[in-house]
Amino acid sequence: MRKFLVVMDNSPEFLNALHYAATRAAKTGGGVEILAVITPEQQTHWLGVAETMRAEARQSIEESFKIFASWMKEELKLEAELVIREGEKATEVLNQIQEDPEVGILVLGANNSSDGPGPLINQLVSRDGGNLPIPVTIVPGSMTKERIQAVS
Repeated sequence: MRKFLVVMDNSPEFLNALHYAATRAAKTGGGVEILAVITPEQQTHWLGVAETMRAEARQSIEESFKIFASWMKEELKLEAELVIREGEKATEVLNQIQEDPEVGILVLGANNSSDGPGPLINQLVSRDGGNLPIPVTIVPGSMTKERIQAVS
């Protein structure tokens, strides 16, 4: 089964990317894999605090995922998969793509500000775009749900 990989964060652009990926997956018989990346703490001398923060981040990710998974199951009859990795976000996205051969498309949401599409898109597409083993779909942050539904 071909999976659409979406990188979870707290941005509105993530919601657009997820909506697009879930709708495309439902229409094409694919699946959705949501990747959340916990970035490592820089100060190792506060190891106990870092462990607590990591556990809290994991819990928050899992709670958010339950909401998204419930929506996909109820609205689209689609089961979603959650993957949590730790490290630098762009590196972990590439690692996940390499380690899961069912991932066929990376779906990213673009920021619609004048600052550019966002750091992850800049890193992956600008730096590694020609070397990515799968296509990347970039969903504009300004797209409405209705427009996303129409094009997916």
